[in-house]
Amino acid sequence: MKPLDDAYANAAHIPGADAYPPRWARLAAEFREGLGSEGRARLGLGYGNSPRQVLDLFLPETAPKGLCVFVHGGYWLRFDNSYWSHLAAGPLARGWAVAMPSYDLCPDVTIAQITGQIVQAVTVAAQNVEGPIALTGHSAGGHLVARMAVPGVLPKGVAARLASVVPISPVADLRPLLETSMNDQLGLDLAAAEAESPVLMTPMDVPMNTWVGAKERPVFLDQSKWLSEAWDAPLHIAPGMHHFDVIDALKDPESAMVTHICA
Repeated sequence: MKPLDDAYANAAHIPGADAYPPRWARLAAEFREGLGSEGRARLGLGYGNSPRQVLDLFLPETAPKGLCVFVHGGYWLRFDNSYWSHLAAGPLARGWAVAMPSYDLCPDVTIAQITGQIVQAVTVAAQNVEGPIALTGHSAGGHLVARMAVPGVLPKGVAARLASVVPISPVADLRPLLETSMNDQLGLDLAAAEAESPVLMTPMDVPMNTWVGAKERPVFLDQSKWLSEAWDAPLHIAPGMHHFDVIDALKDPESAMVTHICA
């Protein structure tokens, strides 16, 4: 055990945590099947050279008002885009196309390399859908979409289209992860952690809102607060929500979260 292992252990402090991943996978599969039957799901679009560098693109019933990109979490160590398809429901109902990329995982790649992969995923998705771009992501995905909001990360033409960025329960300062056992796989040293920490960077002038559940681990409340303060962005604390269910608001087109994403 390392000093911050328990602090960053989400599942250990959520009742019934083991049931969430299979439930997500089932709901996501049902969602993809439904949209596929309507011809509104373009699955497995490649954006890079490895098998995991693919994205699913879900289309609204009419011409898209814009593109929403959701980047999944899992501490850069686990999951892929197949668990989250159903979370596209909210933006889709508001007329936005939704792209959901997978990416390579640590320790096969570094977090910096994953950031580069998400740049490419957003770029390819943007080539498929016109209009404004909204970025949202959860946990490690919150970190990755925040990185996209730093000047010079996205290509200029893509960055110019950014309309909103909504990190959900983000890991915005990677330095504390040096004190966790997961860093054996993440492979961070202080320089690498600083180079990938959005709290140490100046963002573009793009509307940003940070979301976190009120019942999350204290470190995630801290991480969200640090990003909110560093970037002078509103912080929304969702009452009664923990790290695994705070993302449920993405399914509701009328939720405050989706309203800010699709502003």
